[in-house]
Amino acid sequence: MVTLLLDSAQLEVVLSPLERALSFRRSRLRIERAHIVRVQLTDDPWTWLRGVPSPGTQVRGVVAMGTWKSAGGDDFIVVKRRKPAVVIDLDPGTGAGAAAEFQRVVLTTRHGLALVQALRLETDAEAVEVTEIVTGAIPAPVVKPRRARTPKIAPAAT
Repeated sequence: MVTLLLDSAQLEVVLSPLERALSFRRSRLRIERAHIVRVQLTDDPWTWLRGVPSPGTQVRGVVAMGTWKSAGGDDFIVVKRRKPAVVIDLDPGTGAGAAAEFQRVVLTTRHGLALVQALRLETDAEAVEVTEIVTGAIPAPVVKPRRARTPKIAPAAT
């Protein structure tokens, strides 16, 4: 599972050793916050894949990791099974890092909502995990207590 670190200047995607091996990427993925155009949550990340892995690993429905090359631009993908994911569209401007390298980043993570909320907040200069930034900011669901049903007693037959 990828770890998402965010500071005032950039989003950093930290890959596990297995993810680095399958994606053929040696270093962390660094995305300048200024280059993030849109962040979307999706339940089916497989619909967001475009192009072919080059270099990358793909076992349909199981895992897709690496760089996906297409006519529309290059995407960085870390997708596992049918788990929720986050789709990050980048401005291909003249900047360095992931914005110049990729047009889109698709990551399977259970912290997608926390990432969206953290990107809206001001953060410190030090990189902190996304879930720590929004701790307490995600409202707990309101659960209404259920009324106990009283059993109906049938009248006695006479």
